[in-house]
Amino acid sequence: MQEIAWNISILFMGLLVVVFAVVAAGSRVQAASGVLISAGGKLRTVLFWILIVALVPIAWLTLADLPYPPPNGGTGQAKEIKAVGSQWSWELSDNKVAVGQAVDFHVTATDVNHSFAIYDSQYRLVAQTQSMPGYTNVLRHTFDEPGTYKILCLEYCGLGHHEMSAEINVVKR
Repeated sequence: MQEIAWNISILFMGLLVVVFAVVAAGSRVQAASGVLISAGGKLRTVLFWILIVALVPIAWLTLADLPYPPPNGGTGQAKEIKAVGSQWSWELSDNKVAVGQAVDFHVTATDVNHSFAIYDSQYRLVAQTQSMPGYTNVLRHTFDEPGTYKILCLEYCGLGHHEMSAEINVVKR
């Protein structure tokens, strides 16, 4: 899916460059007599219809599947883990999960905004959501590999921010 989005973005950037070039080339120029002349009107109309004909099918194909299923979200009944962020710690209702089991993290905060981020053993970000006072975000994630995963805060929350961490132990079933 990411590759498709990248390719469409490149295509649109190229089309945008073409549109800018046409607008620049078709801008009004002043004739020697002092009369303003508009150039490139037909070319702009043709480009407009080319864009419409190209964009409508692309939009239909990419938006028809909305809402997309959550990435790495698993299916079926999920284990629920409550995660509460406070300056400067995470409190988890459970820290043990089985490989392949969907987990719904119910994430909130007691004081200020935090960012609940799950990292694998190589410190690659695998999932993330906001942790806000008075609101609970639900993050569904399925762990594919056993190991110890770190929970870190990605939003500066004060002097002890760098020490705000917890661990999730993912074990084979």
